[in-house]
Amino acid sequence: MSYEFYRFQPRKAKQADPQADAKKSQSAKPAVAVEVKNPNHPAKGDSTKVDPIKKIKDVQLIKKQLSAKPRNSAIFILGINTNLRGVDLRKMRVGLLRHLKVGDEFNVKEQKTCKHRQININAEVHRAVHRLLETMQDPQDDDFLFQSREGKNKPLAGPYLNNLVKKWCSDANLVGNYGAHTLRKTFGYFQRVYFDVDIPTLMVLFNHGTQRQTLEYLGIQAEEVKNAYMNEI
Repeated sequence: MSYEFYRFQPRKAKQADPQADAKKSQSAKPAVAVEVKNPNHPAKGDSTKVDPIKKIKDVQLIKKQLSAKPRNSAIFILGINTNLRGVDLRKMRVGLLRHLKVGDEFNVKEQKTCKHRQININAEVHRAVHRLLETMQDPQDDDFLFQSREGKNKPLAGPYLNNLVKKWCSDANLVGNYGAHTLRKTFGYFQRVYFDVDIPTLMVLFNHGTQRQTLEYLGIQAEEVKNAYMNEI
């Protein structure tokens, strides 16, 4: 028996064609970055607005429900008495308030506007803050006033504060849309409706440019227009 042996020749490497490679690179489509959108974010043109607490009995009920929780109670009371935004409440330090007497003022640089605001501390805020300080272990002036329970000396997270306010309002059986900004709006609503503070003063407090902006922000304008129509002549 005879055998035939075949010798296989390796294929020659294909030479690169610079012109062909250039054409391919020109025709190739560039990678497009895909934007991942938050499904809970409002559509373009829409806005998500929160409501103020409008009844004194509801404010009193929430205060009662939070009375056994000094930290949460102080957040609520400070928020509805100072009109600070949630982000500014969360970043407050112990030393900003602990040495003040009723009527004294403190300075806050707003994170959103970078403007400085002078705020006076009333008796309700003074009581709530010192009640909180009594529960804190050796608080230092540089410590956050409203601390997270996760970690040491960490401020509350924004979503956590927002959910806290939602829960307080839900527990009080309030109907509407509520969140951290509710505290700031509640301050303005009560100043106007219950204490009859004039619109120009509220404009200064909220850094608004027009009276209409302030009324719409506080949800007052629609009610006052309706009341005007209900007046019988």
